[in-house]
Amino acid sequence: MATTFEGQRANEEIVYVFRRHILTSIKGFFFLIFMAIVGFFPKLMWPENQMMVFVWMGAVIIGLLGMGYSYLLWYFSFYIVTNQRLRQTRQKGLFKKTVVDLSLENIQSASFGVPGLFGAMFNYGTILIQTGAGDLILSMVSHPEKVYNEIENARHDVQPQEELWVRLEKKSKHDVQKRRI
Repeated sequence: MATTFEGQRANEEIVYVFRRHILTSIKGFFFLIFMAIVGFFPKLMWPENQMMVFVWMGAVIIGLLGMGYSYLLWYFSFYIVTNQRLRQTRQKGLFKKTVVDLSLENIQSASFGVPGLFGAMFNYGTILIQTGAGDLILSMVSHPEKVYNEIENARHDVQPQEELWVRLEKKSKHDVQKRRI
């Protein structure tokens, strides 16, 4: 992935980029299997007709297109953790994309979970990010513990703007008091 992204701010640096687990695109594989089986039925019904091979090949091609579509939706959906925010980009169709930005300062807490045996075997899980406005659920994330740690590290490296202003105000009051003495 590139070191820059669309909508990146001037002083923003990418900390971590991740995706959902590849198993989220498995529907495309099942579609391919389904189309290959359905396309084979006419060949079983009319074995003497050689044109049925082309029906089967057409069904497999449609299945491959469906699998490719599912893969593209997975590939163009990703998450970016920067030193300022978490950006979720989800491809919802060939021409529809949604982007959600969440400032790291607004994250109140984060947690992750691995759903049972398959989650542990294939190393995927869910990350829950809680804010004052609501929750952001990142489901089927690959390597959830690593992603969670990257988000937490980035979150703790950010100084909230309110704390920065309070420190600047205290410093300026302290400087004024020093000048009076």
